[in-house]
Amino acid sequence: MISQNTDRRFFTSKAYSSFVRIIMNDFYSRLKSSLSIGLIFILVFSLPAFAGKKLEIDDNHWISIGAGMRTSFTSVEDGAPAGDARSQDFDVESIRLYINGQVHQDIKFTLNTEEIDGAIDVLDAFVRFEFDAMFNLWMGRLLTPADRIEMNGPYYALTWNQYTQPLYPSDQGGAAGRLGRDDGIVIWGGLNKFQYAVGFFDGLEGGANVDDEMLFATRIAYNFLNKEDNPGYYTSSTYHGGLGNILTLGFSYQRQGDGTGTATTSGDFSGYAVDLLSESVLGKSGVLTVEAEYKAFDADYSGATIPADVSATNTCFCLFEGKSYFLSGAYLIPKNVGPGKFQPYVRLVDNNPDDADDSDLREVGVNYVMSGHNVRLNFNYGSGDANISGYKGADVKRFSFGLQIQL
Repeated sequence: MISQNTDRRFFTSKAYSSFVRIIMNDFYSRLKSSLSIGLIFILVFSLPAFAGKKLEIDDNHWISIGAGMRTSFTSVEDGAPAGDARSQDFDVESIRLYINGQVHQDIKFTLNTEEIDGAIDVLDAFVRFEFDAMFNLWMGRLLTPADRIEMNGPYYALTWNQYTQPLYPSDQGGAAGRLGRDDGIVIWGGLNKFQYAVGFFDGLEGGANVDDEMLFATRIAYNFLNKEDNPGYYTSSTYHGGLGNILTLGFSYQRQGDGTGTATTSGDFSGYAVDLLSESVLGKSGVLTVEAEYKAFDADYSGATIPADVSATNTCFCLFEGKSYFLSGAYLIPKNVGPGKFQPYVRLVDNNPDDADDSDLREVGVNYVMSGHNVRLNFNYGSGDANISGYKGADVKRFSFGLQIQL
């Protein structure tokens, strides 16, 4: 799914000229087929002197450019076509260009791109009315309020392979949004250590949604210790000790009538998740991070309980029904080794559908953190049959090596 994301570098990052030129040259052959994305390309290259910093037109008008990339190598036991040899696969998981700007003292905009299905496409495109810490409004194509792992996106996760659980509808491949995004509106803000986000979205369009019902999505969180610091209502799964001691409890909920099923047999969907993040700075600046989540979905039609009238022309938007859990723990070793620090971790996942067999996954890995979420390397090994559908898959053993950079 999200690849997931996150893509929040457009708020604060400063792209350097050489990197942007490399990325944009690589994008060119695909961008030129899309007029809207092509216009962005022209804009970036028409301002070469400002590519390495935020262009400030005046006190209330500016534009900034950033970029992100994730690439990995994965090997799966007996995963080769022959069935009795290891698969060997390199993959560029994500390529993103972040554009952010301000047109008025209280009005900004965001436009992010991502490679989706082999072509450069719009990831985010929304207007941001930002008034104060308590009340703000975003509207366009944007993240649906959800649980922490979906709000992180891949770039701000603790672990490399965090998407081995069932996800909300906007992370289900396109019929109800894509990569955690959907067209809609979100009101967000906070008071002291309390944070909230409430939104309405298109959700599932067509198919089972014959009455054009909207998706309702909300997230609330309370910071018992230091307050998390993210753009808008986004989240992260580790701050590498940069914010001191953190203990945050979050709750998310989504619902859509006629949000599952087929065009001739529709049903409802609802789901909620409770997530917890604890980060403690220990002696000598070591950092202990614990992340946990409980998720429960109720879908009238699911991956194992499908309508009888499903056919090639009457497909089902079938979701997960049941419960899911995960627990992750990591320790950032305080001593530098070269330009970075090692952060070993373990992750345990259990998916328990109501209408099928349970599945689980165990993963151990290590991040090599060179510049927070901007530069990190990852090596991990996983074993189990849990996957993003929530339903039992093949029991596999695999390892992967990944690189992530952002500017």
